[in-house]
Amino acid sequence: MGCCQSSILKELSSEKDQRHGVVNARASNGTGAGAAVGDGGVPVFSEFSLSELKAATNNFSSEFIVSESGEKAPNMVYKGRLQNRRWIAVKKFTKSAWPDPKQFADEASGVGNLRHKRLANLIGYCSDGDERLLVAEYMPNDTLAKHLFHWENQTLEWAMRLRVALYIAEALNYCSSEGRPLYHDLNAYRVLFDESGDPRLSCFGLMKNSRDGKSYSTNLAYTPPEYLRNGRVTQESVVFSYGTVLLDLLSGKHIPPGHALDMIRGKNILLLMDSHLEGNFSTEEATVVFDLASRCLQYEPRERPNTKDLVSTLGPLQSKPDVASHVMLGIPKSEEAPPTPQHPLSAMGDACSRMDLTAIHQILVMTHYKDDEGTNELSFQEWTQQMRDMLEARKRGDLAFRDKDFKTAIDCYSQFVDVGTMVSPTVYARRSLCYLMCDQPDAALRDAMQAQCVYPDWSTAFYMQAVALSKLDMHKDAADMLNEAAILEEKRRGGRAS
Repeated sequence: MGCCQSSILKELSSEKDQRHGVVNARASNGTGAGAAVGDGGVPVFSEFSLSELKAATNNFSSEFIVSESGEKAPNMVYKGRLQNRRWIAVKKFTKSAWPDPKQFADEASGVGNLRHKRLANLIGYCSDGDERLLVAEYMPNDTLAKHLFHWENQTLEWAMRLRVALYIAEALNYCSSEGRPLYHDLNAYRVLFDESGDPRLSCFGLMKNSRDGKSYSTNLAYTPPEYLRNGRVTQESVVFSYGTVLLDLLSGKHIPPGHALDMIRGKNILLLMDSHLEGNFSTEEATVVFDLASRCLQYEPRERPNTKDLVSTLGPLQSKPDVASHVMLGIPKSEEAPPTPQHPLSAMGDACSRMDLTAIHQILVMTHYKDDEGTNELSFQEWTQQMRDMLEARKRGDLAFRDKDFKTAIDCYSQFVDVGTMVSPTVYARRSLCYLMCDQPDAALRDAMQAQCVYPDWSTAFYMQAVALSKLDMHKDAADMLNEAAILEEKRRGGRAS
């Protein structure tokens, strides 16, 4: 992994922000790639810089596009990876979509305040010049449309279809309870599957594609009739669209509501069912879902159920509550713990893999500053009183670090770092451990990344990032980082041997 840009992660978080767990990953305004992780491991909503998102998406490379329509989509969605190794989805609007940056930021903030396990949550935005971008959690296991209409290995089993219906109803009900009841263009492409195979509702539909744009981009046959009359989205319109998703789940096809309702009225329910299910479903349960879909698709909005009705109707139908979603989808289980690294570990690597902070502390004390050689070239003129003061601050930090007074060590090392005349990867690594000891993994990750900036091939910087990532419950990324550190150590030993 190459050295990161020196402008990133430059400033320290303020004392107040650190106490509240807010991490200053952007030098400009304290948000972005290293943003603090909130409830459920979801980052706190924050503003990203355009440079961060360009770096994450390889300058918005076409290879990173995940929109169903590819480059033909008016507002493309890219996958990307931040410097803290977190995967993200980035929706890039056309330049004319949101001309007022404040309005865009306000709209994004409203959606960003929502946090629920049934949503692919919005974690940030970017409003830079003409650019308008939304940043969300990345869902790696495709869309409901892919699993229903374009599946390759297996079709969705009946119990999983009922789970999708319930989870999306729960997402809509949550949004409604939080004062965000409107969802634009709800369809099978808006339902995403996370790393555990659980279905989630995309947060992108909670905002229109443009300030004055249309709320529905699909065929008019699937559009709520009242929207065709007045062009307004209402809570009842969202329920109508939900009814079309229920039809998709039942039939495995995208059937126009009018045609489906005619068949339902004609008691031809079994003809509507997905033939790929091969009869493996409960007729009673299917009848309940068809009835619910019929109610959702009523011409008069007032005759449609509300989101609470959706949840109460679908909840009792869940027949396999103890079977994990990834099993029903037939996909590998997401890793819950770091696998064994592919390369042998040193004492430092072993301590980091076990997250043994005491052992890491002992190793850093013993190693002292031998790895800093060559990272600073100072002329005689630079040895000023300020320099002596800075080195004295580092010495006090070293004493506090040795004595396990980690809060004092943070203060002293921060004085050393703030002067900026001399850079020390060891100081960043030591302060990273201090932050871990003080239960501040976000700040620890930032310092470990900064150590890598100073010394790109230093295995200790990677090891410390691995520990911080594990503390943030990003276990797969932690395992990757641990393995990269082991590779660097192996190369270093090989170089010495030659």
